[in-house]
Amino acid sequence: MKTSTMKIIKFCSLLMVIMIVACNEKKKNENVEKSEKSSNEKMEAKNFQDTVKGKIGVLKKIENGDITAYFTNYGARLVGLWTPDKDGNPTDVVVGFGDLNSYVKSTEPYFGATIGRYGNRIAKGKFSLDGEEYDLSVNNGANTLHGGKKGFQSKFWNVEQPDDHTLVFTYTSKDGEQGFPGNLKTKVTYSLTNDNRLKMEYEATTDKKTVVNMTNHAFFNLNGEGSGTVLNHKVMINAANYTPVDSTLIPLGKMASVEDTPFDFQEATTIGERIDEDNEQLKNGKGYDHNFVLQTNDAEGMTHAASVVGDKSGIQMDIYTEEPGLQFYSGNFMKGKNTFKNGSKDEYRTAFAMETQHYPDSPNQSDYPSTVLNPGETYHTVSVYEFSVEETE
Repeated sequence: MKTSTMKIIKFCSLLMVIMIVACNEKKKNENVEKSEKSSNEKMEAKNFQDTVKGKIGVLKKIENGDITAYFTNYGARLVGLWTPDKDGNPTDVVVGFGDLNSYVKSTEPYFGATIGRYGNRIAKGKFSLDGEEYDLSVNNGANTLHGGKKGFQSKFWNVEQPDDHTLVFTYTSKDGEQGFPGNLKTKVTYSLTNDNRLKMEYEATTDKKTVVNMTNHAFFNLNGEGSGTVLNHKVMINAANYTPVDSTLIPLGKMASVEDTPFDFQEATTIGERIDEDNEQLKNGKGYDHNFVLQTNDAEGMTHAASVVGDKSGIQMDIYTEEPGLQFYSGNFMKGKNTFKNGSKDEYRTAFAMETQHYPDSPNQSDYPSTVLNPGETYHTVSVYEFSVEETE
């Protein structure tokens, strides 16, 4: 009788464990389905089909592997990107809006946008080529930022979708647009690979000597849009030097070592650990808003530039690039004036940007890698953002 009772108890215990596991698995699947449904509900094509100055907006979806991403032709911009967190739940790691009108009216014009002609700043909106000086559109104090007031972020691009994981955007910037010389034909191909990578491929040709420095300005929160501060994200940047800036964020010219400074991210460190230190460069940028000089290493023909891990989600983003620099921006100018697609506000330091690029103000800095593009040449550069889950011991 005692043996029989023990068998019954063991059987009931086993049955209870099986039921709990099944229940948890069902709940997890329901949460995933709910998350996916909620995500899809936020991204409706009709919300992007407004007409702005005669141009019609569109929303495009691409997917591959575990990743889904949405883009709009307004600014050839990344609207949102869903990747699994440590529990397998799809998480939107790119902050943005759920409709075209919000992008048009946003006090922050660069959310997710393709940036050009020249990413980052050009001092006093001027540069010279072959003895001829060019005056650019000034939109950041005395300087030109991200191509000027009406840079690529404000243009409606032509878009084609050759397959379900690729989008090809094209735009021709006319000679003199925002003050830049030459008719510049540009093409940007965004694609999702089956190994959970977002590939960004930029191309351009010109009929007149000019300068080009294109990038993407996605704002990330690896814990998910609206999840709060990014200060606890862990960051590794493969750079022994950076370019210090003046009070207007124009590089001073010389590179400086990151050793024994708050700019040393050669070992993984949280964004917030040293951001409030008494440091002149942090004061100039109101936090991190600096170009890091990448150390070349062989990562499938590119440089492994950086790794970032969300402290809550476990989502890891690794950045690979052919570019010599990486601009790390810690969301210092976010002011809670815009509402994201999930209903949250763009509060102070709730997203960060890491823009692969040539150095700021290169047209005026002869010691920096050149950004000059000549007729007959093709500007071509590739950057990759890879998503995974942090490995834990």
